[in-house]
Amino acid sequence: MYRYDDLDQAFVDERVAEFRDQTRRFLAGQLSEDEFKAVRLRNGLYIQRHAPMLRIAIPYGLLSSRQLRKLGEVARRYDRSFGHFTTRTNLQLNWPNLADVPDILEQLATVQMHAIQTSGNCIRNVTADHMAGVAKDEVDDPRPYCEIIRQWSTHHPEFTYLPRKFKFAVTGSPEDRAASEVHDIGLHLKRDEQGNLGFQVLVGGGLGRQPIIGQVIREFLPVPDLLSYCEAILRVYNRYGRRDNIHKARIKVLVKSLGIDRFREQVDTEWQASRATAPRLEAAEVDRVRSHFVPPAYEELQNFDAAAGREPEFQAWYRYNTREHKVSGYRAVFVSLKAHGEAPGDMTSDQMEAVADLADRVSFGMIRVTHSQNLLLADVRQIDLYAAWQELKQLHLATPNIGTLTDMIVCPGLDFCSLANAGTINVAKQIQARFDDLDYLYDLGDIEIKMSGCMNACGHHHVGHIGILGVDKHGEEWYQITLGGSVNGFSALGEVIGPSVPQKDVAATIERIVEVYRTQREDGERFVEMVHRVGIKPFKERAYASHSEAA
Repeated sequence: MYRYDDLDQAFVDERVAEFRDQTRRFLAGQLSEDEFKAVRLRNGLYIQRHAPMLRIAIPYGLLSSRQLRKLGEVARRYDRSFGHFTTRTNLQLNWPNLADVPDILEQLATVQMHAIQTSGNCIRNVTADHMAGVAKDEVDDPRPYCEIIRQWSTHHPEFTYLPRKFKFAVTGSPEDRAASEVHDIGLHLKRDEQGNLGFQVLVGGGLGRQPIIGQVIREFLPVPDLLSYCEAILRVYNRYGRRDNIHKARIKVLVKSLGIDRFREQVDTEWQASRATAPRLEAAEVDRVRSHFVPPAYEELQNFDAAAGREPEFQAWYRYNTREHKVSGYRAVFVSLKAHGEAPGDMTSDQMEAVADLADRVSFGMIRVTHSQNLLLADVRQIDLYAAWQELKQLHLATPNIGTLTDMIVCPGLDFCSLANAGTINVAKQIQARFDDLDYLYDLGDIEIKMSGCMNACGHHHVGHIGILGVDKHGEEWYQITLGGSVNGFSALGEVIGPSVPQKDVAATIERIVEVYRTQREDGERFVEMVHRVGIKPFKERAYASHSEAA
């Protein structure tokens, strides 16, 4: 992974010192709320329902064991001994005291971490495929390009105050595990007919109040032009993006209003005018950054069936919570943060520290955070899988449900967020309790539930196979349900099936929906495929059936 040089460390240390003084002045009444707001947002600090919330950057989801151990220590010392991993692979602390935040940032800086640009109208944390570097179908490792974009965009003087927040995702495989098509810019590594490496560039994706799937603005962009072309896109957006209405300020609105062809023309005009002075990504710089992502010292091992002859519980975990690795004799292991009865994406300090220790023993001291709010030990020898499972099981991190209905993406909702209209955590637990039979889950196969507590869509509900959106009806919490969303394999926005349902009925409604699928699916047909084949009508009819009819 990338390691700070002296300049990086000095930059982060100086920013901590600056924020410490800014916080001191605010608490002393020398800075107004508005003056301090602009400062704190640039340092990942929000004011939530009950306390400040600090969002800590985990660039492209990559953590060392030392860093994860520090996150556990910080959560115990300054918060309530747990943190929440997000779809952008950040970690959120929900209960820090404002006066302690500079101390937290100082602690993070000792392990080369920070919270810079995790909020505000700037370029946010760059995300990538959690299987980067180990996927067999990978065109190239996207992480060096993520790091290049991170360095280029951090405190970029031209893009510090954009019309609205801006998000990149980079993938190196045909399978899009980073939801890149619902980002402001999505970059797909590919090769042209001559074998040259470059990017397919998508622009204008995003969720929230106006969900839109990104559109291809350039089919093939050579690697040396990456930064100059991204600058051209951002300049057009910075110049013409709306600043009079926060709900219409994202680049997706500009792209939609102009149309992709007109937007492309404006970007190309800007690009041609600025290319002579714009940064060019030279091969030497790519190689320099790539040197931070060299593969670990793999052993020469043979593949074997690690689950053969083991107990059924381990066999289920092996099937659902591990993935094929490009190197013989290794598997990628999911650390499930979706134990039934627990808030999805949450992890305790004790668990963080124990997983850091486990990573040191079995995965070269490295941990990854996934877009789906789990962790990944990417390089585990097959001969170590059984022992790893036993340890994860003791930590309640081995629920064999990755890729099933209870592997839900869930935002913190009304329990923490000041923007939320409804709770999400209690609804997630309600669904977990209703679908606690693993054999039933396995029979259902791949069903993605994604849930948000408000229209800002931090839980990506628009692109869930089943999407759940919390809404406020006269002070009561109700939930709108959509079907047919997807961002992997094919991209689609979910369709609302009908009126929202009260909180107490969400899990039962979901059960009636999946029973339609279970009883009417064709051989080998996934849930989302059936929705697109038959439409929402049969699901809608069953979803609103009375409990007596459903029995």
